[in-house]
Amino acid sequence: MTLPLRPELAGVEPYGAPQLDVPVCLNVNENPYAPSAAVADDIAQAVKNAAATLNRYPNRDAMQLRRALADYLAKESSVLIDPGRIWVANGSNEIMLHILQAYGGQGRALMSFAPTYSMYHEYARNTGTRWIAGHRNEDFTLDLEHVQDMLERERPAVLVLASPNNPTGTALTIEEIMRVAELTRTSGPIIDKTETSTLLVIDEAYGEFRREGTPSALSVLDRYPHLVVTRTMSKAFAMAGLRLGYMAAAQTVVDDLMKVRLPYHLSAITQAAALAAIDHSDELMGCIAHLRETRDDLVRWLRAEGFEAVESDANFVLFGRFDEREKVFNALLERGILIRVVGPDGWLRVSVGTDEEDEAFRRALKEVTTHE
Repeated sequence: MTLPLRPELAGVEPYGAPQLDVPVCLNVNENPYAPSAAVADDIAQAVKNAAATLNRYPNRDAMQLRRALADYLAKESSVLIDPGRIWVANGSNEIMLHILQAYGGQGRALMSFAPTYSMYHEYARNTGTRWIAGHRNEDFTLDLEHVQDMLERERPAVLVLASPNNPTGTALTIEEIMRVAELTRTSGPIIDKTETSTLLVIDEAYGEFRREGTPSALSVLDRYPHLVVTRTMSKAFAMAGLRLGYMAAAQTVVDDLMKVRLPYHLSAITQAAALAAIDHSDELMGCIAHLRETRDDLVRWLRAEGFEAVESDANFVLFGRFDEREKVFNALLERGILIRVVGPDGWLRVSVGTDEEDEAFRRALKEVTTHE
């Protein structure tokens, strides 16, 4: 018996970073510091309260949660956003699927510039959207002339740029964001002989880890009705297991996404747990400053050891270069250290861990590379 699998999925392996039982996992950019007992207790109580109502469907529009996230963004980025312009979903993955279900599809294109997050092309594939990848400069910054050329030639419906970028950690300046926002005002597909905008998505999954003086794209959100800024509670909030992503955009964009969301897509349990976590946002992100310091010190250490290391605004560092990166990866794994083979050939990526995990990684890397 042969099933009618879509041809573009034939031979495709499911996405997923390795999940191995090793002492030090530094491969998926999690926050290494677990929520405190007080946070866990409040989340548990909130979930218990929600469990008593599970015979009913959850709040379909999650307005209480959207209001809480708007308050959080006002505190974190000093930007006031109407809660109606916030949208929430099961991870920022589902946010991107909603965007492509609304604006992508057959005859439309999603564009980005490599190296970048490896799931973007899968979002495109899964929604029948054509995937277009331009290139970045040698130092992983954007080549704005190349961006302009690609936009003019391809007229994509959606352009997604991660800032900080994954796997390089490179952040966009506000000037770069504004320049691209101007370029995308009329670079979208021609519909009924009319120019449209390219929806510009700035993926700030690691936004809270950006260095001092690096503003969020939220600061220019009101200038550009085609700008979308996505965030997640997986990283800085230390809530990767919660699966809660969100975005801020013009009201029109949110209204369009609500046309394609599944009914009651965000469970009552998820909403309750997220609200309880946001109540503890100060505590949950109290370690961010320390993680930034650890990251910057790790970059300095790697360079002092003779490696190349990319300046990072995220909670990970891309480093190299290796003639046989798989050999280095496997040697580290044999010593109980799991990092990630990702990005350009010759490079490896390591997440920032606890002080103890960071020290274990440094010891193992010195041992591995000394015996290469």
